[in-house]
Amino acid sequence: MRRKTYRQGDAVKKPAAGQKKVASEHSEQSRFVQWVRQTHKVRIFAIPNGGKRGKAEAMRLKVEGVSAGIPDLYIPTWKLWVEMKRAKGGVVSPAQKDWHNYLIDVGDTVIIGNGADDAINKVTLFANKFKISVDN
Repeated sequence: MRRKTYRQGDAVKKPAAGQKKVASEHSEQSRFVQWVRQTHKVRIFAIPNGGKRGKAEAMRLKVEGVSAGIPDLYIPTWKLWVEMKRAKGGVVSPAQKDWHNYLIDVGDTVIIGNGADDAINKVTLFANKFKISVDN
């Protein structure tokens, strides 16, 4: 019997009877990034810190500067970091909280998006508060 190979971002858990499947963090983040690029025309990029790696690869990346807890996305124009979580069930780790506090202390903003819709709402509020134009 062949086993299915799951790629990073695949939702592995099956929903309980009568419950809806919760979208993966990957799909939520992808939808959010697409929205930012189409709506605000600013540069946004991902920090690829996640994923499973062997020990050698993990050590190589750590020496290169990879650090656990850094938020998933950054919008340089706005000095805005976005930590993406699933709409339900996502938890901020202690390493993430530490990085969030540091980034706020140096004058950046951190938003935790519990799914794409939540992230979109929070970025919209952020943009309105600072009167950031759509063309910015």
